[in-house]
Amino acid sequence: MSALCSAGSLSRTPAGQPDGPTPTRNIRLTVSYDGTSYHGWQCQPNAITVEERLKSAVARILDHKVKLYAGARTDSGVHAMGQVVNFTTWKSINHLSLTRGLNSMLPKDIRVRDARDCDEAFHARYSAKSKIYVYCILNRACNSPFLARYVLHFPYALDVAPMKETVKLIVGEHDFSAFKKKDEIYRNPVREVKRAGVAVRGGMVYVVIEATGFLRYMVRNIVGTLLDVGQGRTGPDDFSVILASGMREKAGPTAPPHGLFLREIKY
Repeated sequence: MSALCSAGSLSRTPAGQPDGPTPTRNIRLTVSYDGTSYHGWQCQPNAITVEERLKSAVARILDHKVKLYAGARTDSGVHAMGQVVNFTTWKSINHLSLTRGLNSMLPKDIRVRDARDCDEAFHARYSAKSKIYVYCILNRACNSPFLARYVLHFPYALDVAPMKETVKLIVGEHDFSAFKKKDEIYRNPVREVKRAGVAVRGGMVYVVIEATGFLRYMVRNIVGTLLDVGQGRTGPDDFSVILASGMREKAGPTAPPHGLFLREIKY
C-alpha cells in the first residue's frame, strides 16, 4: 500500500481541478470490473466504457464534474481485479458512504472495492511502480458455462513445461515490438518485465506477467506465442529469435481479450 494514501483528507491545490471551489482532497479508488460489456476503460465517443460509467456515478455522488486518472487503460473485453483511479474533490463525504453510494449507482459488473484519501503527489498512473496481468486458459475438452466469459477455452493438448521455460525469456528490459499491436507506433517500445511465469491449477493454465509498463496487446500476443510453444510449433530458441526481431508478424496470434485480467497495480 502506498505511503501516499491514508484514511484522512489532505489539503491540496492540484492542476486540472474540477469546476467550482478549489479541491482539498485527492481520493483513490480501487475498482473491479467484468469488461465483457464495455469498449475498454477509456471514454470514447459512441461507446460504453468503464470510465464513462464510473465518472458519471462519481459526479452524481459529489454533485460536480470530475477528471478520473486511471492506473491502466484496459482494452475492450479485458477485466480488472484491481484497477486504481484517483480524482480530486472539495466535498467532505466519508469513504464508506462514497463506496456504498457508488456501488448503488454502478452496474453490477463494476464494483468499487475501496476508497481512501491520498497525498497530493499521488497519481494513479504516474505513481505506479508496476502492474500485474494474469491470462487465464481453460485447458480441457469441455468449456465451462460459468467461466466462458473469463477464460480462453483451449481444448487441445498443451505441454506446459516448455511454456514455463520460455516465458522466463521476457524477464528484464527488452524491446517488445514483436508483441505489440500491429501497426502501433511507440517512441520507445522498451519495457521492463519484473517477473513472468506459467502456473497450472487443475485444468487452468495461468500466465502471470508483472512489468513496469506494457505495450498495447503485449500480454495477449505473448500468450498467443506461448500457446504455439505449448503445441510444439515454436521452441524457446525460436521465441528468443522472435523477441529479438522486433517483428510482430513473426510472433503468434493475439489471444482474445476475455481471458485477461488486470490483477494489481503496485505503488
